[in-house]
Amino acid sequence: MHEAADDYRKYLDPKVLARITGLELRARLVVEGFFTGMHRSLQHGLSVEFADHRIYTQGDDIRHIDWKVFGKTDKYYIKQYQQETNLEVILVVDCSESMGFRSDEAPMSKHEYAVSLAAALSYLALQQHDSVGLALFTDRITEFIRPSNNPHHWKTIVSELDGSIGKAKTSINRVASELAERMTHRSLIFFISDLFDEVEEILAGLKRLKYNRHESVFFNVLDMAELAFPLKGPTMFLGMEETGKLLIEPDALRASYLEAVERFQSTMRAGCAKLQTDYHIFSTDAALDVALSGYLATRSTRIRSRSSRVMGGS
Repeated sequence: MHEAADDYRKYLDPKVLARITGLELRARLVVEGFFTGMHRSLQHGLSVEFADHRIYTQGDDIRHIDWKVFGKTDKYYIKQYQQETNLEVILVVDCSESMGFRSDEAPMSKHEYAVSLAAALSYLALQQHDSVGLALFTDRITEFIRPSNNPHHWKTIVSELDGSIGKAKTSINRVASELAERMTHRSLIFFISDLFDEVEEILAGLKRLKYNRHESVFFNVLDMAELAFPLKGPTMFLGMEETGKLLIEPDALRASYLEAVERFQSTMRAGCAKLQTDYHIFSTDAALDVALSGYLATRSTRIRSRSSRVMGGS
């Protein structure tokens, strides 16, 4: 494990190294277990092993509906079979102006946290010979690196991640549409963003990718101050993404602000759940290894639990 860590650290700029050092050592086993599970592509036929069920969606081959499960649950489920293949992972990282925000107490900006997550995930996927691609975006895709499983591809990804942020607003729907047009293979797509966009627009983009049979994961990266709103006394807010300046009294707005944040997160969580998509919040004051390992462990448990429920304990 230590040799592997040294192998990837030699490619890093010191600033990038400071952001992700130690993550691979402490979280690698959990993350690798997650990617190993994702390797199993969903195919049909007699020569492959039965793996799991999933809810029927429009366009699925009705020959693979499990009628015994339908009799128990009155719902349509598709039998999934597994066969070892390489996974195609696309990391979609927000580089809009709001991602540069960093409160006084935060250890890093949202953008620094996001690229650290992307660097760790890409390295671990490449270690398992998966193909990894990268898309940087604001209101559109500004940079796109096609997926590759070449071990040296990680250096290219990290170099691109260490770039600057832009001035434009976030537009998840437009970016999702661009991705759907670019990608020809079914992929696992990680959106890493503060999601400063309308919920309806985000979910519309998700539906487009879902229709094309891609699986999406949303990592909602927020500064600790954006989650807790700890400000006191008259404060001048310098707006990002063309919102201008505003002098406010935080105490007068705290309750309504926190209510709006909770409403956004609840709506996102419900919308993603309906589309069988993971939505997870990362605070920039949370240790990367603990936060990422926690998410992956929770996901793994949820998948096993869903499979057990569908099978009815048999």
